[in-house]
Parts: sequence; structure tokens; C-alpha cells
Amino acid sequence: MPTQPPLNFEGVERQPLRTFTEKAYLDYSMYVILDRALPHIGDGLKPVQRRIVYVMSEQGSWQAAKHKKAARAIGDVIGKYHPHGDSACYEAMVLMAQPFSYRYPLVDGQGNFGSSDDPKSFAAYRYTEARLTRYSELLLSELGQGTVEWVPNFDGTMEEPRLLPARVPNILLNGATGIAVGMATDIPPHNLREVVNACIKLLEDPDTPLRELMKDVKGPDFPTGAEIISPKADIKQIYETGNGTFRARATYELEDGEIVITELPYQVSGSKIQEQVAAQITAKKLPMVENIRDESDHEHPTRIVIVPKSNRVDLVQVMNHLFATTDLERTYRVNLNIIGLDGKPRVMGLKDLLEEWLKYRIDTVTRRLQWRLEKVKSRLHILEGLLVAFLNLDEVIRIIRREDEPKPVLMKRFKITEIQADAILDTRLRHLAKLEEMKIRGEQDELAAEQDRLDKLLGSKAKLKKLVRDELEAAAKEFGDDRRTKIVERAAAVAIDETELVSTEPTTVILSERGWVRAAKGHEIDPTSISYKTGDAFLAAARGKNTQQAVFLDSTGRTYTLIAHSLPSARGNGEPLSGRLDPPEGATFSGVLIGEAEEKCVLASDAGYGFVVNLGELHSRNKAGKAVLKVPEGSKSLAPALVPADEKALICATSSEGKMLVFPVKDLPELPKGKGNKIFGVSGKGDETMTAIAVITSAQNLVVYSGERKMTIKYADLKEYKGERAQRGAVLPRGWRKVDKLDVEPA
Repeated sequence: MPTQPPLNFEGVERQPLRTFTEKAYLDYSMYVILDRALPHIGDGLKPVQRRIVYVMSEQGSWQAAKHKKAARAIGDVIGKYHPHGDSACYEAMVLMAQPFSYRYPLVDGQGNFGSSDDPKSFAAYRYTEARLTRYSELLLSELGQGTVEWVPNFDGTMEEPRLLPARVPNILLNGATGIAVGMATDIPPHNLREVVNACIKLLEDPDTPLRELMKDVKGPDFPTGAEIISPKADIKQIYETGNGTFRARATYELEDGEIVITELPYQVSGSKIQEQVAAQITAKKLPMVENIRDESDHEHPTRIVIVPKSNRVDLVQVMNHLFATTDLERTYRVNLNIIGLDGKPRVMGLKDLLEEWLKYRIDTVTRRLQWRLEKVKSRLHILEGLLVAFLNLDEVIRIIRREDEPKPVLMKRFKITEIQADAILDTRLRHLAKLEEMKIRGEQDELAAEQDRLDKLLGSKAKLKKLVRDELEAAAKEFGDDRRTKIVERAAAVAIDETELVSTEPTTVILSERGWVRAAKGHEIDPTSISYKTGDAFLAAARGKNTQQAVFLDSTGRTYTLIAHSLPSARGNGEPLSGRLDPPEGATFSGVLIGEAEEKCVLASDAGYGFVVNLGELHSRNKAGKAVLKVPEGSKSLAPALVPADEKALICATSSEGKMLVFPVKDLPELPKGKGNKIFGVSGKGDETMTAIAVITSAQNLVVYSGERKMTIKYADLKEYKGERAQRGAVLPRGWRKVDKLDVEPA
């Protein structure tokens, strides 16, 4: 069998897997940070946004032009400059066209570009049309004036601008959100006039403190209005550190006894607000509200009406509750993480951000002036050559007619440059009229004056700053508007207590053997007479108020609580407790109690142990319940019993051997949790267990259930069964020794 030649790794780079993966991940993360997720401080745009705006300008989709199919722009963007998915690219265009997403939209859309209720409900790009807004001219108007660097596109066949020459700090005006690798950015939108005023203050005095800047930039300014309710200290911290949070709240008016919501917080959907409020109405958590409806239209983009049930309802309290429980009030995170002029991402405070942008703007204006100065000098140089030609017109014509190579002869004869000679040779015959000399001299005077002005501007920092200031003021005058989001410091909203939302009514909580629960109005209902699902039957009932907590005890000794009014109506079969609670596997429910937290009850296991405990100790917000009664292995809990406020109250306990023991409640110790003390002296031999317990007062009778039969024993007749706690009691009459349940009824 021939041997295989050894593998040849010559010329193949070899490196440890750790080194390779680390470098690959770092390269990817830097790409995401710099070329996808974070905006640049210069124009405030991410690469995809910059390319969309640039392509639309190249296509001539200006405000004065007709709308063009969005597909044309998206096709050019992904084909020429942005080799990524068309859907993500189009979504970026849509975002820049949504007036509820961008404070100053860059794209003017025609067609379905989504709505504030559902921003992603926009039509496909084959159906929509778009053009640039007038505001976008602030980013593009100086593009062809030598203001920015041009870099090759992804395949090196074309060039694109590295940045756009923004005339205003767009990074703050429209804000940005983005998630990169290991970092994110959350920049809220701001008001153009306020930001420009802050920039002018910094131009005039670079040492202007933050508190002075905040007299102009009071806080974010959302396109949807609403109001910011955070304390000024919180907003100041955001602008100092570049990090923090603030709260925004919807605004409303009271009209004819109804609440009319007129402005929603930024990026909050009106339809979602309706769903949240309607869900509370359905769940009976908002009983004072009858209805909610949407009356929004073209004239009133946001008009959500909340109708109270009566004119006695405190509408301010209702709104405070909704602020606390719905998206009518939201917390916004701020993280001013931006790619700086050095090409590195960092978090900036307000002053640092504006200072950095002003450096970019001054550099952009300087480059624009230098570019124009070079153009002026070049034109003056050509005009000088043309003037020489006009002053010696006959000689120039003679040289051109007679010489095979007139350019070098012209250059030598009149001592002009090659550029000037080319300009003379390119001059048309009709421009050789006498009047052209006057035009040349006039243009020379104009350009000389412009050159002098440009030299002075470039030679003076003060004049350069004044030019930047004048241009900022002009932009603010043309595109600025009033603040939409009010800043009003308010206390945090507090939800109305759940028990206050419901009018107090008597209720009966009914529990079935299979753990299905329901609540009936009033105390008159007979729980045994209502219908149950096939194979199910009545287990226990508790009477109380619908504003009280219903306490459920399972066979393992864990207790669970649910507010009574949240339980399903007794008109149906109810619902299984396992749908709301999370009992241990295999556990069943033993009983139910309802009452005030300070009321007492008896918990016991069939092993004969138990204790008295406050109902408040049994309450639990946890779906998994609270371990209260320690049940010995092989045993289970019994149905609990409320302890009435009666000094003569007695505990009645029965056993599987047909015996009953009666003793005063005060003889059983009170504990918060545990196994408890011995109630009934269950025999250690055989399978004897305690089968039921009840607490009876002097005004009640004891009812003993055995199968379908029941026996009533008067309070006075219980003396035959009285004994000390932990004794074995006395034997019940023949035929009643198999006790299934004990209950009490009025005497």
C-alpha cells in the first residue's frame, strides 16, 4: 500500500485558535461600533442613514423635485455603498421620514410610512415614494465645496463622503438609538433653537458653565410633545455625565366630565394605551371608568377619551393611577455615546459634545473657505491670461492661424502659464467682442474683493467664529420652532390601592374538591346546591368581603392568597387554582378562609397537631405560596377553621376511630408557623388519624357530616366530649363514627 506524502504547510499562516478568535471578534465588534450602530458627532448619522441621504441628493430628490420611488434610492444605496439587507436599509429610511420618530425629519415620504400607533406598519418600498426635506439641506448644501473627505465605497469603484458637512448639531436635534457590541447609545431629540443658542454661547465664551448652557437647553424635546416630569437635578446629571434617566408623562385635559389625552410620551402607541386601560377595566381594576375610545384624526393626531362612570369620580386620581400602571408615563434612558472626531466612541456630557461639534463645524467652514479661495485664485489667474489675449487680440489670432503648435508660442510670447494658454485657446470666436474685456475686468474686481474677504476670514479666528455664529442663527431662524415638550417637575404617580378600586360587598368563596374556585355575591348562597364539573364536588366555602384576601391551604401545609374580587364569578364553573398558583407537585387543596389580617384561625394536620395563627401570617404574594404548617411525613393538612372572638369558643376535633374531643380554644398555643402542639391524642398504633376540626361559639351548633347524612349537636350537649387538649375524647354515637367533615351553624 503506497504511503501518502506529508502535508505541506509552507506559506500558510499558523496561529493559536485563541488569538485568531479574539482578533476576529474584536474586528467584528469594532465594525459594528464604528460602521453600523453608533452615530458620528459630525453629522449625527449612522453610515446607513448617511448613505441614504447622500444617494437621494445624488438622484436629485430635493424638496423642490417630485417624489421618487423609495425602491430607487434603496437599490442605489445597497448596490453602490451599503452591502446589507434591503429591509433594514428601507426601515432606516422610513424612520427618517416619520414625524413622530424624528424631531426634524430628513425624508419627506409619500404613501404609508407607518403610524404612531404602529411605526412598523409601513408599506413596502415598491409602493412608497420619497424625497428629501428642506431640513436635510442643512446636512448636504456644502457637500460639493471641499468640506469633507471622500473615501472609496465597499468595492472601490466609487467614492462616498466620509461625513456630511452639517450646519447644525444634528446629533442632538434628532437623537439616536443603537446597540453595538459591549456598548449602546440612547440620545433623545432636542429643540433646534435651544441647541443653537447654547452653541452661540460657547462660541462667544468657551468657559461658559453647564448651568448657563442649561438655561437654553432645558431638556429633551420630543416630536410628540407630552411633558418631562423629572427634577432638574436629574436632567443636570444627564448633561454632566452623559448618562442617566428621566420620566416623561402624557398630557390631558378635562372636557365635559371626561378625560381627553392630547399628547403621548415619545414612542408610546395610542392603541397600546387603549389595550392597557381596557384590560384593567375588564379585570375590574378600574371600576370607576366606564369606557375608553380613540377620537384621533388628521386634525387631532392624539385624542384618547376616557369616560368615567359618574361625575363623582376623582379624575385626577384616575389619571395618577393610569400614569403609574400604563405607558402614559415612561422612564427613558440616556447614554450620550458618540463617535468623536478622533474616530473613537465615548460618552460625552452636553458641554463636551457641543464643544466637539463646534470644532467640527469650524473646521468644515475653514475647509469650505479655503476651497472657495482656491477657486477664486484659479479664476483670477485665468482671467489675467484672458485679459492679455484681449489686449493683444490680433497677435493672438495671427499665432493661432500660422503656428502648428500655438500653445508654447503663446506661452513664450506673452509670458503666460499653460493653464492660461489653454483658456485662451478654448475661448469661442463670439466671445472675442470688445465688450468681453469690460466683463473680464468687472469679474476681476469682484473676485479680488472676494479673495480679500476670504483672506481676512481665514486670517482671523474671531471673524471665523462670527461667520459660524451667523450661519447658525440663520439656520435657527429658518428651521427652528417652539419647544413641544414641556418640562414640569411633578411627583411620581402612585397607583390606587387595589382594595380602594372596588366597592365593598359581601362575597362567598367556593372551593371544589379538584381545586376549582369561584366567588358568589352575598352570603345567602348554598355552595352545595350549585353545579360542579363532572367528577367534581363541593369541598369548602368561606364568607367575607370581596376586598379581603382569600387564603387557600394545600395538603402540604402551604398557604396562598388571592384578592376575593379577582376570582371568577360563581355563575360559571370558575377556574382551577393551579392556573394562578404554583403548588408542589401532587398537592391538593384542603380549604379556604377569608377575613381581616388580625383575625385568627386554627391550622392542623391529620397527625393530630396544630396551632392558632393570625390570618395575616398566612398571606403570601408568591405564586408558590408560603410554608406555614409543618405536616409530618405521610400526613396531610385538614380544612382550617376561623376562630370567632368569643371567650367560650371551643375546638372540636374528631378521629378516624369515631371519637370526638372538645376543649377551649385558649388551651391551644398561638404560633406564626410550625408543626404546632398536640390537639387530639391520636393512637400510635394502626392508622388512626384526626379527621376534622371546627371552632364553635356558645351561639352556634356543631354539624357533623358522615357521607350524605348530617347530625346537629347543640353547644350545651358538647360537654359529653369535653376533655383536656391532647386527650383521645369520647366515642360518638353509633352510625356517626365515620366523620367526613365538621361545620357550624347558628343556634
